[in-house]
Amino acid sequence: MICKNVEPSLLWQHFAVLCAYPRPSHHEAALRAQIQAWASQLGLSHELDAVGNLLIRKPATPGMENRLGVVLQGHLDMVALKNEAVVHDFLQDPIQTYIADGWMHAKGTTLGADNGIGVAAALAVLESQDLAHGPLEVLLTIDEESGMSGAKGLQPDWLQGQLLFNLDTEDWGELYVGCAGGIDISVGQTLHPEPMPAGWVVRDLALTGLKGGHSGVDIHLERGNAIKLMSRLLFQAIPLFDLRLVSLRGGSLRNALPREAFARIAIPACDAANFAAFAAQCLAEWQQELQGVETDIVLQLADAQAEQVLSTADSAKVVNLLMGLPHGIRRWSTEVAGVVESSNNLGVLQFDGRRFDAVLMVRSLTETGVTELVQTIRAIARLGGFAVESSGAYPGWAPNLQSRALTVLQETYQAMYGAAPKVKVIHAGLECGLIGKAYPALDMVSFGPTIRGAHSPDERVEIASVTQFWTLLTASLVAVPVAN
Repeated sequence: MICKNVEPSLLWQHFAVLCAYPRPSHHEAALRAQIQAWASQLGLSHELDAVGNLLIRKPATPGMENRLGVVLQGHLDMVALKNEAVVHDFLQDPIQTYIADGWMHAKGTTLGADNGIGVAAALAVLESQDLAHGPLEVLLTIDEESGMSGAKGLQPDWLQGQLLFNLDTEDWGELYVGCAGGIDISVGQTLHPEPMPAGWVVRDLALTGLKGGHSGVDIHLERGNAIKLMSRLLFQAIPLFDLRLVSLRGGSLRNALPREAFARIAIPACDAANFAAFAAQCLAEWQQELQGVETDIVLQLADAQAEQVLSTADSAKVVNLLMGLPHGIRRWSTEVAGVVESSNNLGVLQFDGRRFDAVLMVRSLTETGVTELVQTIRAIARLGGFAVESSGAYPGWAPNLQSRALTVLQETYQAMYGAAPKVKVIHAGLECGLIGKAYPALDMVSFGPTIRGAHSPDERVEIASVTQFWTLLTASLVAVPVAN
């Protein structure tokens, strides 16, 4: 773990501990227990609510008892994603980090800076003996990345603070006061393969090397979606080669842009050479189409074996669905310039030869935007006889430009840097919407250091921005006004 001799040292020491504890969504218990034991050693009171969120309280420093109470909030879980060739068990192995060119990275996996840096900062504030602050609470939620069940089940009448600093955004110098809501959509059907025709050959297609990224933060960058690209190849190949599907998979998380996709297909042996040339042509077209956005696309073709295959009709039905399902920006906001209003991510695909399942994530700043996209997906899926289910809905967070939390951060930033921070609304989902539903009087603002490539193995955090983030956080705690 490379966190030594990096400032602020206390924050990075806590981040090193987080990296040592595997913490995919639904597997935060070991880390949470370690934090509880650590809090007990410091003499800090702590408790869990019914769903497993952890709340730690620290009294005000002398002379600050009359200040508004502040809640520092982050989530314990991380996105667990690795490159296909990397051997890593996210339930056992610690994250291996390294520093290059002023950024901290992980070796072939997600880093967990989302939201590990925010959590580490909150824990460092709790441990520090030389920071001034009013009454302080640290709220660490669970399962943010896979459904926000922690924030959804947050215990009411539990938090005592009046201001909440959410430490879970990824652009230093920007303060966020609103976010999109969202919902997960599952599309599925059981299919019935048949025996492989005589005289046919089987090939494996592996599409790798795409950048991927966070489906909220990076959706506007027009990066390639490996599932959609593979679907385009299959759509064109079915009428040319009577191509049939054996299996198909791509992506791994509904809130991550798919970086890789893999198909096992069958074609008549006489078409093998022509199909190889066709696949190479598709790759060349993608490289031309996505130049400047995707620079490392790889499409590999290999011999394979199979005994069963879908019929031509069922193969076409699956591919037609994948071609028809929306992905990317649906609509830009007409109220907030430069902000995506509605989008969809076709994030996960799994077809093992019998069972087809796809998972999509819809985001929108408006309820009608969510509804329109969900209805579109339902209509397209029903045309092919696929079942559709929705789950995991969470509300957006409506901006409040009169928030006292925002005022504290704006004035502190202005005093420190001689310039105003940018005040923004983010297309990604934050827990603030759900927390605000349980605590409607709570003033909230979100900020953080610069993180790039979140939800992908390219995730990295800019070390200099972590120092700035820490300085703003600690100075803002001093600047919190007196309670009325």
